[in-house]
Amino acid sequence: MTSATYDVIGVGNAIVDVLSPAQDAFLAQHGLDKGMMTLIDTERARALYSAMGPGVEVSGGSAANTLAGIASLGGTGAYIGKVRNDTLGGVFSHDINAVGVDFRTAPATDGESTARCLIFVTPDAQRTMQTYLGISVTLGPDDIDEGAVGDSLIAYLEGYLFDPPEAKKAFVKASEAAHAAGRKVALTLSDPFCVDRHRDSFMHLISGHVDIVFANEAEIKSLFRVDDFDDALQRIRGHCEIAALTRSEKGSVIVAGDEIHVVDAAPVARVIDTTGAGDLYAAGFLYGLTHGRNLHDCGRIGGLCAAEVIGHYGARPEVSLRKLLADSGI
Repeated sequence: MTSATYDVIGVGNAIVDVLSPAQDAFLAQHGLDKGMMTLIDTERARALYSAMGPGVEVSGGSAANTLAGIASLGGTGAYIGKVRNDTLGGVFSHDINAVGVDFRTAPATDGESTARCLIFVTPDAQRTMQTYLGISVTLGPDDIDEGAVGDSLIAYLEGYLFDPPEAKKAFVKASEAAHAAGRKVALTLSDPFCVDRHRDSFMHLISGHVDIVFANEAEIKSLFRVDDFDDALQRIRGHCEIAALTRSEKGSVIVAGDEIHVVDAAPVARVIDTTGAGDLYAAGFLYGLTHGRNLHDCGRIGGLCAAEVIGHYGARPEVSLRKLLADSGI
C-alpha cells in the first residue's frame, strides 16, 4: 500500500466500558439477553449501574478498541467519535491518546453525556452488554475529518454506530473520502441485532462503499438470512474484496475472490472474558494488511490478538501485542 500518516482511522461510538462479574440469575432477574448488546435509555442505565456489582471502568467502544490494538502492535491510527466535555469524556480522550491513537474529534459542549456500556461477564466468559449511547449517536457528516481519512490507508467503520440517520451519512462521507484518496474502507457488522435492524442498509453500504467486511458467524448468517455458515460464506463473494469471518474456537475464514483461507484459532490458556475478541481480531488483521502481510498471516495475527484479549477482563490488550507478535514467529 502507498504511504500514509495513519495505517487505520476508525469511526465509531466513543464509549466508556464498565465491566462487572455477574451470575446467570442476575441476568434473568433484570431481563438481560445473555451474550447480546442491547441499547438502553438514561433511566435504565442508572438502574442497572446501581444494581451491578463492583466494576472496572475502562475506555471502550468497538472501533476504539481496534485502534488501541493496532497501536499496541506498533501501527499508527486515528479515531473519530463523539464525547461530551464531562468526566467520562475526559477519561475516554485521555485513554485513547495515551495508548498512541490520535483522537480527532473535539468534545461537545452541550447535549447528552458521554456514552457508557455496562458489561456483565458470566462465569462462562460470555459478555452481556447494556449500552447507553448518549452523545455518541449525534456523530454526523460534519464530524468526519476528510483530510485524516484521506491520509489513512484504511477507514474502519463500526456497525454499532449505524443506527442514527446522521451516522449513516457520516459513513458514506468517510467512505467517499477514503476512495477519493485511493484508500480502502472496512466495515465490522458488530452484532447480529445490528444486522437484523439494518440488513438492507448494510448490504447497500457493503456493495457500494466497502472493500473489507468483518463479521462473526452469527452476523454473516443473519446478513443473508441463512442457517448455514458455508452458505453465507459463498453469498458474501462478489459484494466486497475481502471478508474476514470469525468463528470463535474454530478460528476464522477469509474470503477474497476465489481464495479461501481457513485459519485455526490461536491457543489460549483460559477464556476469561470474550469482550473485544472481534475488535482485536480486526486490529491484528488490519495491522497485517497495512504492513504487507498475506491474507492467511493477517488472519493468524488477528487470532493471536483475539486470544490475548479473551484471557483477561477488558477489551484492550494488557501486554505489548508488538512483542507478542514478534515472539510468535508469524
